[in-house]
Amino acid sequence: MTTEKKERIAKVIAAAGLCSRRDAEAWIEAGRVKVNDKKLMTPAFTVSDEDVITVDGRPLPRKKETKLWLYHKPAGLVTTARDPEGRPTVFENLPRGMGRVISIGRLDLNSEGLLLLTNNGGLSRHLELPKTGLSREYRVRVNGEIYQEDIDEAAKGVTIDGISYRGIRITPESDFVKGKNQWINVVMHEGKNREIRRVMQAMGLSVNRLIRTSYGPFELGRLPIGKTAEVNPSALKTFCQNIGYKE
Repeated sequence: MTTEKKERIAKVIAAAGLCSRRDAEAWIEAGRVKVNDKKLMTPAFTVSDEDVITVDGRPLPRKKETKLWLYHKPAGLVTTARDPEGRPTVFENLPRGMGRVISIGRLDLNSEGLLLLTNNGGLSRHLELPKTGLSREYRVRVNGEIYQEDIDEAAKGVTIDGISYRGIRITPESDFVKGKNQWINVVMHEGKNREIRRVMQAMGLSVNRLIRTSYGPFELGRLPIGKTAEVNPSALKTFCQNIGYKE
C-alpha cells in the first residue's frame, strides 16, 4: 500500500514560482485559492499531486525547475515588483526570458551589489531566515569617527529605537582619518530593514555608499553592474542539500 505524498499548500504555491510562502498564506486567507473547486480559507492544509489548485480562478502552473541567479544591482532601483512612487525597479531592468523571479532579501534604493533572484518562493523564504545562518558581507563607505568600543558593542548586538539587531562584525580597511570617507567591511547574519545604515548612524557615522559583496557562498566577484549570472544547477542542488532545503 502506498501513501500519497502531501505538502502544505503554501509551499506548493511558492514552489510554482507565483510568490513567497508568506504571500501564499495571505492569498489563501483572502479567499483567492481553491482546491478541487472549493475555496480554501486556511493555509493549514495539505495537498497531493492529485489535487487541482487554482489561484484567482487560474490553474497553478506546473512546478518549474528551481533556478538561482546573481544580479549586480545598481543604485537607483527599488527591489519591489511595483513602486507606488513610480521609481524604476529591479524587475523592470532584468533580461527578457528570465520569467517571474523573486528577490532573496532586498537592497534599498541607494544600495548596490549582489542581489540573489530565484523562481522558487519557498527557496527565497528559506534563504532569508536567520536560522539558515547565511552571512551577508558588505563594503560600506562611511564618514565620521569610529571607535573600537563601538565596534565591540556592535559585535554583541545592539537595540536601536526599540529594534534589536544581532551582532555584526565590522572591520576597517585602513586606519581612520577624521573628516574623510573611509571603507569598512561589515558581516551580518540577519538583514532587517536598513539595518547597516541604522547601526552606523547610532555609531555617529553616515553611510554614503553601501555595496553587498556576498550572500552565503555566492559572491559578486567581477559581475558587471546591471548583469545577471545563473548559478550552475548542479551547484545549486548541492547548496540546497547543504542548507537542508527540500522542495
